[in-house]
Amino acid sequence: MTDARIDYAAMFRALPGMVALLTPQLVYADANDEFLHMTGRTREQLVGRYLFDVFPDNPNDSTATGMRNLEASLRRVLTTGERDAMALQRYDVESPDRSGEWEERYWSPINAPVHGPDGKVVLLVHRVEEVTELIRARGGPSGNRARVLEAELYTRARELQEVNERLRQAHAREREVALALQKAMLPAPRQTGHRGTAVRYRPAVGALNVCGDWYDLVELVGGNRIGVAVGDVVGHGLEAAGVMGQLRSALTAASRVAESPAQALDVLGRYAHVVDGAESATAVTTFIDFDHHTITYSSAGHPPPALVHADGRVEFLDQATDPPLDARPDPVPRPQATTTFSDGATVVLYTDGLIERRGEDIDTGLDRLAAALLRHREADPESLADAVLLELLPPGGATDDTALIIVRL
Repeated sequence: MTDARIDYAAMFRALPGMVALLTPQLVYADANDEFLHMTGRTREQLVGRYLFDVFPDNPNDSTATGMRNLEASLRRVLTTGERDAMALQRYDVESPDRSGEWEERYWSPINAPVHGPDGKVVLLVHRVEEVTELIRARGGPSGNRARVLEAELYTRARELQEVNERLRQAHAREREVALALQKAMLPAPRQTGHRGTAVRYRPAVGALNVCGDWYDLVELVGGNRIGVAVGDVVGHGLEAAGVMGQLRSALTAASRVAESPAQALDVLGRYAHVVDGAESATAVTTFIDFDHHTITYSSAGHPPPALVHADGRVEFLDQATDPPLDARPDPVPRPQATTTFSDGATVVLYTDGLIERRGEDIDTGLDRLAAALLRHREADPESLADAVLLELLPPGGATDDTALIIVRL
């Protein structure tokens, strides 16, 4: 359905809630049928008139603040260009039929801007929910006290709802920026020479923040070799993403000049010692030599890579595991180990979001990974990556980020 076929004026009039449109001068531009009905006013009594000429404060109540509070909210919207949800207000209304008689009324207003092409506020949407009956419903013998308590509870609930919404929006913006930063800093999926590779990154589902998982694949100097690594920074949000970017870049640079993966992690550990937020970060890196059919690896507190041999045997590379980066005040040389492979083997590196589950031993997750790799070992790297994620990640998504890189040897 196109805009030309929708009668927006009729739709506005039929809205189920109370809605009015105000100019920046706080003059009524329009009001829907529900607003007219609930306030007891006609459109002619509203449109073109100043808001507080139509609905002034009760002159018989020296404590009345409804007009002042509402005006302050509307001015905030005009100034900031952002929506403003007000706490519950007592705002008495003069009877349209009996001049001088005022009805006690309770309202919960939300005011929102309508921006013009130049970005300026050209209209104000004034949406109101009348809650007078809710406040009175439990009046009973102690009516006044009950109304006050009811109003206070309702006000606190509305304020909490608004705070939660603002927090959600702020976290959503942070997550969007962090994901964009993370995507920009991680290497793009690609083919390295004639070797098939597949990379995947899955943010945690149900969380408002992004974590610091990362992966890398780099051509090494000298011989037919590549370096493959993954890592995990503790923490969430932009700070974790920034630390992740620093560590990944440092390991990439170190791997290009280091003689071994252990030496590359030694350099990275010393660098992590001066990077705020790198505490307890983990990483594992492998140097793959295609001429000699060897994988040399070293791990800083990270889950072990999996090597799927051409005969179907799954070997976890867990013979060179050391504490996480920056775990020792005085770094010592890290261990490394070497294993062999034949053509057609596959090496798989990942972060703990792929295998770890709350209340479950890590060996169970490793067994689950080994079984999935064995079932799909004939698949190409891209298909294998998809199959592993489909089988190992929970149906609703993991509660931790997951990075995965697969290289066919």
